[in-house]
Amino acid sequence: MTAESQIGQQTLPRHVAIIMDGNGRWAQRQGKPRVWGHKKGAEAVRRAVSFCRQLGIPSLTLFAFSSENWRRPQAEVETLMQLFMLVLKKEVKSLHKHNVKLQIVGDISAFDQKLRASISAAEALTADNTAMTLNIAANYGGRWDMLNAARQLAVKVQSDALLPEAITEQLLAEHMQLHDQPELDLLIRTGGDLRISNFLLWQAAYAELWFTETLWPDFDKSVFADAIAAFVNRERRFGCTGEQIQAMLHNKG
Repeated sequence: MTAESQIGQQTLPRHVAIIMDGNGRWAQRQGKPRVWGHKKGAEAVRRAVSFCRQLGIPSLTLFAFSSENWRRPQAEVETLMQLFMLVLKKEVKSLHKHNVKLQIVGDISAFDQKLRASISAAEALTADNTAMTLNIAANYGGRWDMLNAARQLAVKVQSDALLPEAITEQLLAEHMQLHDQPELDLLIRTGGDLRISNFLLWQAAYAELWFTETLWPDFDKSVFADAIAAFVNRERRFGCTGEQIQAMLHNKG
């Protein structure tokens, strides 16, 4: 029996999240403007979704735009919003074709009406898809997520619909983003920084963390396979390599 055949679906993570860092630095190293890095980063998103789809990983969450990103130069923020709109319209048909459900998580009220309408249309089109769920965290922050959940519970307490002593960890979790999906198993950050930057603070409580120097536009299936192999080794104490994870893709194909 080969190592690949022993790595079953129960061994693989069911929910992977990625902090996609390094677009700007990648562009600068190429002598290009930062926006060029963001455009190339969109290609890495496509590869990551395809990888998870092939491996049968049901949930992938990508940190696209944090609540702190509004502090960036206005021109870069405007470009990111335009790119978000463009990618949304361009990719949603492909996601739908491959039975992928799209969800945007975060406070989208800060976006303009046109972008909010595009988000709603994309989510509606893919709502019944079942192969996997792609979550795009946009204007998202982990502290905001917890604060938002606490406020929802406070409203229920204030209206006498809930007793304070009835609030549990489970109840709080049910009012947070991604509560209807598998618990987060693996959190990846590209770009070399060793922090999670206010991303999925609650959800990552028991997740494995994996950091790489690879900049996001260079994040390909080989690097992703190394991350999955590291997860398998940590969780199951099972010797596994990135090459064996990629062999699984070949066998599934």
